[in-house]
Amino acid sequence: MTMNRDPAPLSSGEPSTGYLLDVNVLLAAIWADHLQHAKIFAWLSGKSVLLCPLSELGFLRISTNKKVIGAPMEKARKLLSQFATDRKAGRISDDLAALDSHPARSEEVMDLYLADLAASHGARLGTLDQAIVHPAADIIL
Repeated sequence: MTMNRDPAPLSSGEPSTGYLLDVNVLLAAIWADHLQHAKIFAWLSGKSVLLCPLSELGFLRISTNKKVIGAPMEKARKLLSQFATDRKAGRISDDLAALDSHPARSEEVMDLYLADLAASHGARLGTLDQAIVHPAADIIL
């Protein structure tokens, strides 16, 4: 189940062509021992997945951080690559200028950038972050 806190349509007015995955969704989807793994796998069923360098780098950073998951870099890279292959993930570039996104607080910087990036590509942002309020963000409940 997903929730869009702002029912306004995407700026393009066209239907979504895919879901850009937030870092938290990538972590839950790829790491089988993640508490949200089963929920995310069910949500991903039948969806077109999009990845961008920023979300991939976030996945690698958190996955290899010794205070979080602590995985070896090579394992994290391999799992991310396998996920992208298995899901036939599309790729979009981080081609939105940072200052074209307008967060009000530091906590919103990455979230709103990814949502704005998704919207600029006619896509949606799939996230577990219930604090995101953006017309292109779908919160996975």
